[in-house]
Parts: sequence; C-alpha cells; structure tokens
Amino acid sequence: MADKSEAKRSHKSPSRLIEVDAWIDSSIFRLWHGFSRFWETVTIQSRRLRARGFTRVVSEIVGEGFTLGVAGVILLLVLAQPAMEMTAEGLPEEADFSVTFLDRKGNEIGQRGILRAAAVPIDELPDQFIKAVLATEDRRFFEHWGIDFFGLARAMGENARAGGVVQGGSTLTQQLAKNVFLTPEQSLERKINEAFLSVWLESNLTKREILSMYLDRAYMGGGTFGAAAAAEFYFDKSIRDVNLAESAMLAGLFKAPAKYAPHINLPAARARANEVLTNIVQADFMTEGQVVASRRQPAEAVDRSQRQSPDYFLDFAFEEAQRLVRENKLGTRNLVARTTIDLKLQALADETIDYHMRQFGKSYDVEEAAMAVLSDDGGVRAMVGGRDYGKSQFNRAANALRQPGSSFKVYVYATAMEQGMQPDDTIVDSPLRIGNWAPQNYGRSFAGRVTLQNALARSLNIPAVRLYQKVGFDNTVKLAQEMGIESELRGDKTMALGTSEVTVLDQATAYTTFANGGNTPRRHAITQLYDAEGRILWDVRRDLPERRMILSEQATKNMNDMLVGVTEQGTARRAQLSMTRAAGKTGTTQDYRDGWFVGFTGNYVAAVWYGNDSFRPTKRVSGGTLPAMTWQRFMEAAHQNIELKPIPYIEDPFPDGKRDVAEPTDNPLIASGQTGLTVDAEEVLTKISERFEALKPMTNDRVASASGGATPVAAATTTSQSVEN
Repeated sequence: MADKSEAKRSHKSPSRLIEVDAWIDSSIFRLWHGFSRFWETVTIQSRRLRARGFTRVVSEIVGEGFTLGVAGVILLLVLAQPAMEMTAEGLPEEADFSVTFLDRKGNEIGQRGILRAAAVPIDELPDQFIKAVLATEDRRFFEHWGIDFFGLARAMGENARAGGVVQGGSTLTQQLAKNVFLTPEQSLERKINEAFLSVWLESNLTKREILSMYLDRAYMGGGTFGAAAAAEFYFDKSIRDVNLAESAMLAGLFKAPAKYAPHINLPAARARANEVLTNIVQADFMTEGQVVASRRQPAEAVDRSQRQSPDYFLDFAFEEAQRLVRENKLGTRNLVARTTIDLKLQALADETIDYHMRQFGKSYDVEEAAMAVLSDDGGVRAMVGGRDYGKSQFNRAANALRQPGSSFKVYVYATAMEQGMQPDDTIVDSPLRIGNWAPQNYGRSFAGRVTLQNALARSLNIPAVRLYQKVGFDNTVKLAQEMGIESELRGDKTMALGTSEVTVLDQATAYTTFANGGNTPRRHAITQLYDAEGRILWDVRRDLPERRMILSEQATKNMNDMLVGVTEQGTARRAQLSMTRAAGKTGTTQDYRDGWFVGFTGNYVAAVWYGNDSFRPTKRVSGGTLPAMTWQRFMEAAHQNIELKPIPYIEDPFPDGKRDVAEPTDNPLIASGQTGLTVDAEEVLTKISERFEALKPMTNDRVASASGGATPVAAATTTSQSVEN
C-alpha cells in the first residue's frame, strides 16, 4: 500500500506553464489566421476598386496633391510663427502721449504723439482723395485678401517690359503691415512676415478700418504722419477741404515722401500728382474730362522750404520722454520737452552724410549710413538715423544692431589699463588657436612682440584676443556696459574682435567716458520735461544719477594717449583735425559689411557707421576710409568759432599750441556752414579757384591801367579787397 502511494506521488500532473504556453501558441495562430483572411479580403476588394487608365492618372494626381498640400500647410505654419508672435497681443497701441519738443535754446522743433496726426473718420475724407490713393497704391484693394496675386503678376509684367522697377506688387494692406509691425530691412524673412501679417490684418479688420489706419499712420514727409497732418502742413487746410489737385499731390507722397514733398521739390511733386491723375483715369474712377482742370491748375503748397525737422532725433527723444514718464510716474502725458539737440550740428551732420553718400556711395556700393554726436556731458547733439527719413523711418543710429569690428577693442584695452597694465607693456602677435577658431590679422601676417599702444594703433587682432583672455571675458563685458553699451553682449571668445552687435548710439555713448575723464556718460536727449501749465516735472541736473568714476585717472590717460595715437600713427589718419588733436578707433567687419569710426575731441564725441540694411558686403568700406573721412569733415566744421576743450590728460592737446577759439578754416563752405552745394557746383567752383591761382600777377603798368591812373599801391589794394569780398 505504501509502495502504491509512493508511486502515485512520483507521477505528478503536467505543469500549468505548459497549458499557458499552449494557449499562447493557439491564440497567435488564430490571430494570424484571422488577419490573413482579413487581408486577403481587403486585397480582393482593393483590386475591384483599382483605377485604370485616365481614372488612375487623376487619382494619382489628387493623391500627390493632397500629400504636397499637407506638407505645404505644415511649412506655412512654421513660417507663420514669427507673425503669430507679433500679433499675439493684437495691434500695437499708438502712444497716447502728446509731446512738443524744444531745442536746447528753447525754440520749438517738432511734435510727436497724438498731435502728429489728428485722425479724421474715413467717412469725412473727400471722395476724390480716396480714389486718388486707391488708384495709385492698390486698385484691387476691395477685391483681394491682403495679397493681390493678379496685381503682382501685372506689376512683374510691366517691370519686365520697362526693363526696371516701375510698379510695385505690394498691396495697401502689406504696406500697412510693414509700417505697423516691421522694419524696412530688405530680406526674404521680412517679406514672408509681411505676407502673413497682411492676411492677419484682413482677418481681424474690415477694409474700411485697414484703409483708415493706413491713411492715418503713413509717413507723409516734412515730419508729418497721416493724411490729416499732411494736408495742414502742405496746404494749411483740413483734409476735409482738399480739392482734386491737392488730393493727387497728397496721394503721390505715399511712394516716396521725401522725394515728392512739395516743400522740397515742387516740380517733382506736381509731376507725381499728374501721374496720380492718370492713374485715376486708368482705374476708371474718373474721366479725363473730370481731371483736366487739375492738370492745368496744379496744387500750390505752403512755402516751408526753410523748415528742417530732425525727425530721427525727435523719434528717439519721444521714446525717451515716454520712458521718463513711466519710470518716474509723472502722471501726465501732455508734455513739453526741452532737448539737447543743436540744430546747427544736426544740419551739419545731415549734410556731411549726404555729401559723402553722393560722392562715394556708388563707388563703395554702400546704401545706408548713421551718425550720433554727443557732448562730453552725454547730451545728444545730433543724430542721423539713415540716409532718407522719408524712405525709411527706421533709426539706424539708435536701433540697428551691427557688429562694431575693431572699434570694440577699446573696451578690452580699457579693462587692461584698469587692471594696471601700461601702453608700453608688450604682448605677442603670433599664431593662436582657441578650439576650432584661429583668428587672423588683417594682413595675414604676424608682428611678433609688440607694445599694447602699437597693437591698438595698427588694430592687430591676435594681440586683442590674447589680451581679452588675460583680462577676462566677464570683466570686459562689465566695463563695456558701465561705459554705456546697452545692447546685449555675448561675451564669447570672439567678442574682442567686435562680433557682438551694438548700436551707433551705444558706441558714441561709451566713448564719452574717455572724453569726460573716465566718468559715467549719462546719455540723455531731454534736459527738462514740463506739463501743460509750465511746471518742471523732470530735470536732468536734479533727477539723473550723479556721475561716478568708472575708469581711473591713469587708465583714462593711458587710453586717451593710445587713441590719439590711432589717429596720428595708426589706422585713422584721415580723422586728423587742423585745430585740435583727435582720438578714436576704426572698425571693419568681415567681408566689409560694416565700416565704423568712433572718435572724440574735448568738445564732442561722434560715431559714424556705413553699411547696407541687407548686410550685403560693401566694396571695401573700412573704418579708416569713408567713416573716418565723414567724421573728419563734420568735426572740422563743428569746431569752428567755439572754445576748444582739450582731451583729458593729453599733453599738448592742440597742434600749434593752446588756442581758446578755433581759427577759421580755409574751406569757405565748411566755415560758413553752407555746404549744401551739389557735386557739379563744387567742381565748377574748384575749377574757378584753380584758374584764379594760375593767373599771373599784374605788373605795375597793368595795375595802373586797370585803376585809371591811380597809384599802383592803391590800385593793388583795391583789387585785392574786391577779390576777397
């Protein structure tokens, strides 16, 4: 019995794992068998639905189109991201500030804010004015959805037939998108954003609202914004009362307000108005008989030829006024602001930039320029934000971020001087590699061991990088920001060579530290803010922080000595002045995309930049050429008949010994400030001067004959005086 039970225990039942394994196998088999039968059924049905012949071609095209359409939608969503971010909070609000600006002497120079364009409801605008605008700017405005493909095709055809650009393809909505959201930078990215923003405007505003906003915000020349302000400025009447001829002249301003402004060039304005009248007829808005009277009697504009508005400066000062109101919680937005601008220096800066662009713009293939002029106390005396405010209101002096090139090296050297180094300390100029980066000097050669003064004067790159490593990245960034650089600095290994972008105004501000003896620059464009009752709300002497030393006296002296050496033995020889010693630094970026010169005397600091908005390389514009030449011409005139201040800590600051007042220059154009002659006129005057110099001196007999018997001495004296007068 015991043997049987023992045998029974030894004969165990099968493991449960075997059952599970069998269930898994059978389940997989049934699943696969079922899927196979299903797939066979699908295949059979698909064969029945298979397209053949023409039907197959159509289905293939539809399928590919659907695939490409999905890919296109995804691409559009990616490209639309920047525009979506810009419109996340809706339309940018127009400032409700009202600011009247005075120059430093108390004379009114302009207005900004709601006073610049008193909006008039579109229902109250003259019908002929609306027709003139639409016929010229966008005839299919009420038919397209922000982008007019038919109009674009027509413009391309007209341009092809004319062999140049005679028509634009942008719609009125696209122009509004550019004015409200974008900068004038010529790039594919901007055009893409402009297209998406146009669609957004069409989706969120009615056509009447878009048209009204466009007419109210567009720049119309003469410092005016909006059709209402332009009508008052040019015709001294309300926009409600303009006739057809005046409407045509106003409508012609949208394309190029500076070029066609009647107070600047009345014949050009009338010619443009005549084109607008032709557009009205071609668009079938009016007949030729209805416009013929306006052709025969063109509009007469108010004579404002003597008015010059410092528009770039006013825009900058307007932003500063708003910031001061918010930061100081002044509580009012109807203000009068006394500014730091010197209108004579502003006119001189405008003329100097214009002169050099006309003379050298094409040969250097450069389209834009900017300039900022500061006094040693940080007051902004003049500002040129671009070549033509009428064509582009983008302020390149205050807002354009550009690489400063070697003009940035001064912050590295200043940090070294502050740490106790001296100009005659030496550093090795030899091959250098930092990771994958191997900086090179301009001439692809090496100077061996050089002094810091020599390295800065020659603008050697490798010594600047070695010095940058020695003094510390963070220390250099900190000092540059204390000196007035407000743009964000990357602080990477290449920054010593000026790869971190800054503005022209940043550079002028920072160099003011050298000009004022090592103190904080305290840049400002406004000296006082008043309310409507004349109460002083803000005063620069009371409310700006006290100056403090950020560079020691010795460090400032060393830097000023070295920067004077740059103009006298280095890369900026073209910047030397006749009446006082000058200091500064040139800057040139890769592929000659940017040319800089930032320099100073004891009286003024000025930064000059040349380049292209598209970042296209110029034809070898270096800091020592066009920028230095522009700076020199401006400073030579700016220092006439003023008390000359020496550059701090510079021995023998004046070339011929100390002079309290600058002597008159030999150039009569600069001395008088009347430098607005054309290039042709200047050439004629030069030839006349050369002929006078070539004349032989008059003999006593010829003098006596010419004087009608007068004594030779008296006759010669009379002749000399008449020529000088």
